[in-house]
Amino acid sequence: MVSKYIKLQKILTFTFLLLMIIVHTQVTFAQGCVAIRGGSSCSSTVGETTTLSQGEFSTGVGVRYFKSFRHFRGENEESQRVEQGTEVINHSYFMDVVLNYGFTNRLFLDMTLPFVSHNRSSMYEHGGNPPKGLGERHETSSAGLADIHIGAGYWLVNPDLMEDYNYSIGLGMKLPSGKYDYMDVFYNQGASKNVDTLGVVDQSIQPGDGGFGISLEIQGYQSLSRYFTLSGNLYYMVNPRETNGVLTRSGTNEFSCPDQYAARLGAYYNLPVSGFSFYLGGRMEGVPSKDLIGGSAGFRRPGYAISLEPGVSFNKNSFSVNLSLPTAISRNRTQSYEDELKTIETGVFTQGDAAFADYLVNFSFSYRFGGSHSMTEGDIPQIK
Repeated sequence: MVSKYIKLQKILTFTFLLLMIIVHTQVTFAQGCVAIRGGSSCSSTVGETTTLSQGEFSTGVGVRYFKSFRHFRGENEESQRVEQGTEVINHSYFMDVVLNYGFTNRLFLDMTLPFVSHNRSSMYEHGGNPPKGLGERHETSSAGLADIHIGAGYWLVNPDLMEDYNYSIGLGMKLPSGKYDYMDVFYNQGASKNVDTLGVVDQSIQPGDGGFGISLEIQGYQSLSRYFTLSGNLYYMVNPRETNGVLTRSGTNEFSCPDQYAARLGAYYNLPVSGFSFYLGGRMEGVPSKDLIGGSAGFRRPGYAISLEPGVSFNKNSFSVNLSLPTAISRNRTQSYEDELKTIETGVFTQGDAAFADYLVNFSFSYRFGGSHSMTEGDIPQIK
């Protein structure tokens, strides 16, 4: 009778969590103009270093926010943009709804449903930057479901052996579920700058990219002592489709479907008894200039950001809460494939700019149930 009650309690708790997720996605996580999307390289599946037992579920929500406004061309910041008030400002919110399942003690499955909400403020899109333009700042926005990620991973060492290290390899698929031709109103358009028109929003705030992606994910941990643990993650997504068929607002080029990548390395300090863990590491994420498979044509803003990432985690029974604040120490808007072609054609070096954030806010919580595993003091904490 007691076991039936406990089972019913778990089902009701899981149902409650799902309902809360649905409610929050109705009202409501990319590095600015470099379109690194939250439902893939920044998803909660990257950084998942605890193992699931056979039949065990882990479900949760990861939230990410940033404000990008600092313009870089290469590694050089164009600080005059902020001083002149012509900077592009993106406020971006990502919410990843995550469900992981232990098919066996070593084989695990995962799915991420990403939702986004973006707001973009600029002058150049609404009549032009002064002194040549009208100098009026307006906003465009987008929101909705982004590109869904599903995948599977395998731990190379049997967790039952209780070794102080382990590594997993995973393969994933990014589905083109997010809208990639989202439109909004642009002001001061036309030859006389007196017409408001509906047009596609910038690539950086499109919920999806229109491509079907294949990702490789590698993660691992190494315990140094009872309290210190090293953890690392590598991610690369191949996006074979060259362009998605949607013309940019200027009508001169199509949006590219770029590859993307992420890497993370750091160390945890696990406080005894309390359930708190502290994390310090480095994070790199970006979009390459050229894709590994398929062409690299189309409009993209390649680049990367390297961040110092402090974080804190709290684990209690089956619940885990995590907060990290990656702070940028290096930002680089690299030369795109289109920039390279133009440089060859004209003989003049060409390199576009992009806006980056100073820091990111990552918050997540998760709940584990089912199977035979229960969270113990020796588990590796999960800071996304």
